Amino acid sequence: MDLRQLAALVAVADHGSFSAAARALYTVQSNVSAHIAHLERELGVTLVDRAKGRLTSEGDVVVARARRVQRELEDLSADARSMGDEVSGEARVGVIGTTARWLVPQLLTAVHAAHPRVQVIILEANTTSLVPQLVAGRIDLAVVNLPVDDPEIEATVLFEEELVLLATRDSPLANRDEVSFAELARHPLVLPPHGTALRHDLEAEAHRTGVVLQPMAEIDGVRLMASLAFDGYCSTVVPTTAVPGWLKGEFSRVPIAGMAPRQVGLARRRRAMLSASARAVAEVLHTVIAAKGPRQKGVRIPAL
Repeated sequence: MDLRQLAALVAVADHGSFSAAARALYTVQSNVSAHIAHLERELGVTLVDRAKGRLTSEGDVVVARARRVQRELEDLSADARSMGDEVSGEARVGVIGTTARWLVPQLLTAVHAAHPRVQVIILEANTTSLVPQLVAGRIDLAVVNLPVDDPEIEATVLFEEELVLLATRDSPLANRDEVSFAELARHPLVLPPHGTALRHDLEAEAHRTGVVLQPMAEIDGVRLMASLAFDGYCSTVVPTTAVPGWLKGEFSRVPIAGMAPRQVGLARRRRAMLSASARAVAEVLHTVIAAKGPRQKGVRIPAL
């Protein structure tokens, strides 16, 4: 097995055919076919279904591993270049949307100032999408909603933020200065689906209060949940940073009495070594959050 064989298989996965893979690798189709055939003989499995023109289930497994190998080699090269010199290389960071809105501009500016040869690649998505990509090695770090229930992932708390009722103008709770969770449960809400960290927090509070939440709809995406409330569809419960202070409209942001804050953390693969560029970005990220986080309404940096 050699790196050219793995590269050929990954190229077929990425580009959908032997001919397209050959063009991407600046070679001829026969070379791609030969590399994959050698790999199949060595592993004793069929990796590409030639009749259907797609990977087999065994091929999917090998490609996932091959991508990790390629990423490790890229990190090795970047780390070697960074020894005795300024840090260079790529760092892929996933960020949940509500946090990305205020954090990413500050992070990119700070990284460029401290490490101008580090390229930060940002992926904005929800926690449900970011965790599998982190496990697969497609991203190095992820700013996610805690808790994360995956044995491959370890996470540290970055900050806490208040959860608020985002009430539509016709909601009977829209003009309240504060609302209890028991009152909240008497009204239909747009909620995140079961299995998400935010739904876990809401159900824990519902259990503690002895009430049952009434979902009008279930949406896995805090920014979309907020947008539905902005547009008057239905009230929802969101982190306070989902509602920018400059945003005006026919909705109300109502504090929830006694509601525990949500926790946002920095997650990484438990058994993987971060590259020098990813370590540098993680350090800058902690510095930025310590300096800029408290300026966000409802955000608190926990004492370490």
